[in-house]
Amino acid sequence: MSEVPAASGGGDGSAAPPRRPRVLLSVATSLDGYIDDASAQRLLLSNSADFDEVDRLRAESDAILIGAGTLRIDNPRLLVNSAERRATRVASGRPEYPVKITVTASGELDPALRFWHTGGAKIVYTTTAGAARLGDRLADTAEVVCLGDRLDLAALLDDLAARGIHRLMVEGGTGMHTGFLATDLVDEIRLAIAPILVGDAAAPRFVGPALFPGGPQRRLHLTGVEQLGDVAVVNYLVGAPTDQIHPPAL
Repeated sequence: MSEVPAASGGGDGSAAPPRRPRVLLSVATSLDGYIDDASAQRLLLSNSADFDEVDRLRAESDAILIGAGTLRIDNPRLLVNSAERRATRVASGRPEYPVKITVTASGELDPALRFWHTGGAKIVYTTTAGAARLGDRLADTAEVVCLGDRLDLAALLDDLAARGIHRLMVEGGTGMHTGFLATDLVDEIRLAIAPILVGDAAAPRFVGPALFPGGPQRRLHLTGVEQLGDVAVVNYLVGAPTDQIHPPAL
């Protein structure tokens, strides 16, 4: 394991730091806004057509991020599954797989999870306490980056920019969705809506309570609606020039 501090900017008069990555937040929810149910088995909200579209978006990304809670519960590999898409990445001079990223405050990560043993490069962003708790458990499998006493998502993006990451895909879970949106760090949301009602207060939702920039008066910019089988996919730009436009009074 390599533990390094996050990169710092050029506040001393040096060249400006690289532009932060464009952040795509990708999520599948039920009709009532849940991303899973409360059972031990993962609820599959998407269908094969939507999974393939997500695979395409992964292939177009430089890095994919999920929170540690999702990593523990779902034990995902987080790969580009299409061999053709991976070959296209390599032919264009990129790594076969996007960088895989997880974020943890506590440092409680199981080195046996599939995430560490598939794909290419991996990065763990954590706190000072989390890095101490991790110790050398992820030796030879991931680089550990300490963000200080708290998880600073803006600093995380700055560090990724310094590594040449231009497109970041955030795939959950609730804490990561909420954190990136509440700090106004999301450029686009891709929301796949499944024809399912969960209705369980113990199940995780798309986002948790937070003070989102602009509050309920802020309107995001709808850029597309697509039907993929029985799943509806909607795309929104966050912070577009029209986000302050209000509908006419009825």
